[in-house]
Amino acid sequence: MARFNMKVMMVSLGFALASALPVAHAAGVGSPVYVHTNGANDFLESIVVVKPGQKVVFVNEDTGNHTIRGYNQVTGKPDRQINGVVNGTPGYGHPVSTYTVSFKKPGIYMYYCSVHAHLEKVYHNMVAPVMNKGIHGYGAAMAGEIVVTRDSVLAEHNPPSSHFKILKDYFGG
Repeated sequence: MARFNMKVMMVSLGFALASALPVAHAAGVGSPVYVHTNGANDFLESIVVVKPGQKVVFVNEDTGNHTIRGYNQVTGKPDRQINGVVNGTPGYGHPVSTYTVSFKKPGIYMYYCSVHAHLEKVYHNMVAPVMNKGIHGYGAAMAGEIVVTRDSVLAEHNPPSSHFKILKDYFGG
């Protein structure tokens, strides 16, 4: 139960942080949706919605390296459609590392950072990322979900920060 409450708090915090950013127009069919890593070892936009074929770009504005690994929450097997690395960024003015993925089929695609979490069976043998011991951050696993749907209304609820590749005045490390 504590893990669930922490995840709800993290998602709420992510949306609260995103609401403080300048408002952008909703992403169109061809516009990528951005997921940023931060200095708290978290994906700032941990849940995003895209249309089939729309790009999701993971952007590392953190000094540490991160992986983006897909998995099946029922079996724990890797989802090879999501298998990337984003290197750390030394600081302002330096290029940021990105990893881009897109999906043809609607569905829910789960991912986590294998540097900061590992997969473990939890409630009713479902598989979920659990924070690695000795890792600092908010206290929850670095993980998220990509929802791929043809319902364009859902995508309008992505955090405002998901419309910007680089977040101004934001750098974690």
